[in-house]
Amino acid sequence: MENDNSNFSNQISGVLVVDKPTGMTSHDVVQVIRRGTGIRRAGHTGTLDPRASGVLIVLLGPAVRLSEYVSASDKRYQAIIRLGTTTDTYDADGQVTASSPVTVTEEEFTSALSKFVGEITQVPPPFSAVKVGGRKAYDMARQGEEFDLAPRTINVYSLELLEWAPPEAVVDVYCSSGTYVRSLANDLGAMLGCGASLTGLRRTKSGRFTLRDAVQLRKLEDSFVDNTWYQYLIPAAEALSDWPAVELTQEDVEAIRHGHRIAGSDNVGELARGISEQGELVALLGFETETKEWQPKKVFFS
Repeated sequence: MENDNSNFSNQISGVLVVDKPTGMTSHDVVQVIRRGTGIRRAGHTGTLDPRASGVLIVLLGPAVRLSEYVSASDKRYQAIIRLGTTTDTYDADGQVTASSPVTVTEEEFTSALSKFVGEITQVPPPFSAVKVGGRKAYDMARQGEEFDLAPRTINVYSLELLEWAPPEAVVDVYCSSGTYVRSLANDLGAMLGCGASLTGLRRTKSGRFTLRDAVQLRKLEDSFVDNTWYQYLIPAAEALSDWPAVELTQEDVEAIRHGHRIAGSDNVGELARGISEQGELVALLGFETETKEWQPKKVFFS
């Protein structure tokens, strides 16, 4: 049902944390939210494949301008990895390219896992949205074209084996933004010599938001019908709550709205959220060490 309170909706800025179900694209979820809230300006901050479920952050209204910062946040997943099967997509949706018997022990598996912890280089899957010469890799892969994807540097903070049930294993993956868990599974299989692919993925954390903060999509859709969805809206200021906050006086707010710097302190950090006395996110601020001032980077209220 389309929300009729369009004037009120147009003033809303905030975050909806959704527990995305399997079978839907991240864009599908955003479209459901646009229709339900009546807010056209909405976007997610990190794609989950249709097969994957879990934490999907959707920004509404002016909060969409936080996207580049929220998208860069660390992620956590529970991944189901199947040993002995390699596919062209690195997951269960692809064509099987190789099969091998699995003789790997739990000790061998955990030892191999440890090799992927830290700052590593990773090549994205050929079936991914990474662009090659302006074209998406998955479009080229579907057409059988040959191409190379450049490796990228990522950080894997921890890999913990949660369940060992060969040929499958459940692994907790805590990593930087931009990590492809499909590639991780494929590379792990190559190291073990038996091949591997990703058969299930659930994002349990994105930035500061976890599954505890997330609302099931069906429950959110029900709240659109009776117009109670606002109870799930999280203030935009909380989207980057791991950033330090600078409390702004009314004079500071006026200065920032006009693009002026304000006096600062060098013991806060390089980036901070500028919060009004009412608790609203006014701006993202960058610290200028030479002048010891906060420079507005993005201003959210005019």
